[in-house]
Amino acid sequence: MIILTHLPVHLTFERRRSINMRIRTYAICLYIILIYWISLHIPNMHALFFPTLGSFSLLFISRPFEKAEVRKISFGAVIASIIGSLFVYWNAGALSLFLTLLIVIYLINKFKWNSPPILAVSLIPFFAQSSILWVIPLSVCGAMIGLMITLSVSAYVEKKFGEAPLFIKRSAKAKSDTAM
Repeated sequence: MIILTHLPVHLTFERRRSINMRIRTYAICLYIILIYWISLHIPNMHALFFPTLGSFSLLFISRPFEKAEVRKISFGAVIASIIGSLFVYWNAGALSLFLTLLIVIYLINKFKWNSPPILAVSLIPFFAQSSILWVIPLSVCGAMIGLMITLSVSAYVEKKFGEAPLFIKRSAKAKSDTAM
């Protein structure tokens, strides 16, 4: 049993940020694993797991965003997937891809979504074609809602338990830590 005798009364800002980043990182990793498991084991849920989900996750935990901005970016991702799905449904050719790219880039700039993964989400329907038009947009919407819930829960845990000794990294070396 290791007893921490020199716990700081107040953690520095950087240390607290590091602790919070670890909590969010674990939460996001568990969420992505859950989505992957669901997409493998539940029929017709393959579109729920998409590689850009990891990009959105990293973007949301690495930069400070207000909740309204996270919602705006998530909304942009859903809109982009709808645009891509509509163009693939119309015609899965190069012209559809070109129009999707132009429209989504225009929307990203116009609404200042400031999130490159939105463009990538618009391309999902071109390589993960579905026979049902709304499967991909609904999957993107569900995955983004789940991501926002995961981030909210991790923020609550950070606020409630962020300074608890459970999350503090031990910096002092005890005798039992050495091999000799």
